[in-house]
Amino acid sequence: MADPYDILIIGGGPGGYVAAIRAAQLGFRTAVVEREHLGGICLNWGCIPTKALLRSAEIFHYMHHAKDYGLALEGKAGADAGAVVKRSRAISAQLNGGVGFLMKKNKIDVIWGEATITKAGEVVVSASKKPAVQPQNPVPKGVLGEGAYRAKDIIIATGARPRVLPGIEPDGKLIWTYFEAMKPEAFPKSLIVMGSGAIGIEFASFYRTMGAEVTVVEVLPQILPVEDAEIAGLARKRFEKQGIKIFTATKVTKVEKKADSLVATIEDAKGATQTLAAERMISAVGVVGNIENLGLEALGVVVDRGIIKADGVGRTNVAGVYAIGDVAGPPMLAHKAEHEGVICVEAIKGLHPHPMDKLMIPGCTYCNPQVASVGLTEAKAKEAGYDVKVGRFPFVGNGKAIALGEPDGLVKTIFDAKSGKLLGAHMVGAEVTELVQGFVVAMNCETTEEELINSVFPHPTLSEMMHESVLDAYGRVIHM
Repeated sequence: MADPYDILIIGGGPGGYVAAIRAAQLGFRTAVVEREHLGGICLNWGCIPTKALLRSAEIFHYMHHAKDYGLALEGKAGADAGAVVKRSRAISAQLNGGVGFLMKKNKIDVIWGEATITKAGEVVVSASKKPAVQPQNPVPKGVLGEGAYRAKDIIIATGARPRVLPGIEPDGKLIWTYFEAMKPEAFPKSLIVMGSGAIGIEFASFYRTMGAEVTVVEVLPQILPVEDAEIAGLARKRFEKQGIKIFTATKVTKVEKKADSLVATIEDAKGATQTLAAERMISAVGVVGNIENLGLEALGVVVDRGIIKADGVGRTNVAGVYAIGDVAGPPMLAHKAEHEGVICVEAIKGLHPHPMDKLMIPGCTYCNPQVASVGLTEAKAKEAGYDVKVGRFPFVGNGKAIALGEPDGLVKTIFDAKSGKLLGAHMVGAEVTELVQGFVVAMNCETTEEELINSVFPHPTLSEMMHESVLDAYGRVIHM
């Protein structure tokens, strides 16, 4: 058995590798066990490669609208699925190598294989059942792999995988998860997207822009269910204007597969049914944590509805065992996992970090139009008993938005009427995923409407709409 580590982290995704780097910075002897590839789903099959695909779609969109900007293109704009996918995969590969470099730079051992916690302070690593991307199985000589390892503290950061609905299981050909949707051999002419969370809507937006006839089926009453209802409603109007068909309060009950297409039966809230035909379907009905075969049951680690129960700094009920990221519960976002990794390691060090405040975690959906938010929705704020002041400012009132050719959108802010505390901010429109962080910082600094009103925002920028939205909440809006 190797010399013991101070901290051993199971999983090399955003939560795991960031936790490892912070642990190394704090002087801990650190190792990461990874079964497949550094960077996890986010870097290899999620956040990064999907943004590369969506960037290609954005450029394709502008090519088709060149005349709107006084420009002309020679010939017909076209899209090469193979080239689009190749670019996306190359970006993932580049960043995957970058994480490996960071492990080496910080003197963090990477152990290749699948980990099981056999008892407190001990992890047994076996050969991965998945083909390792980095390095290839079998693990080369001289690289850490199968064996027993000891550590004072163990952090579980094993991420999540697509949720599967019984009877509508993805088959990799006709019914896709995000894995297959990210690397199509050709763009389908028609597509059904089951689920309208961030993953489903991003793929719906991408494939519609690339020319597919897209239908979204959502079991809940609104698309983008975690977003403010007003913002989700505006986004829906934009999607439908682009030609995306949307069914809400509707579920897929059956799928009939054909040679190279499928027919889905859908049922609305009143029990009425109809059929939808398409070449492909994407199942985007959420994710489930990877908690199997970790030894949790034998250890007595409490798991509730597939989630490892952990406190605000990642502690489970078993001493020396921690959980961060998707396995520790929603929101299942890379930046949440990264921050959890940092505060978890700092808690182990005894630095007493602030526990995770999930209301301060921004959410971003990179569709067209983009959607971004932080804090309470208007409905949730009222449910919590707040007397609220709500401000709104439309993109059409902003000079930069008009100059960009992006006049459709809205910035919405929600304040506590009594204290002036910023409770939430919600946006739909161009580049709002970059704007939202301004409100995140404001909320973390416990900023009130007075500080925001007295802040000077640069002109001409989209950020001016953030200022105007605050002004509107207090009856002082200028440009509307």
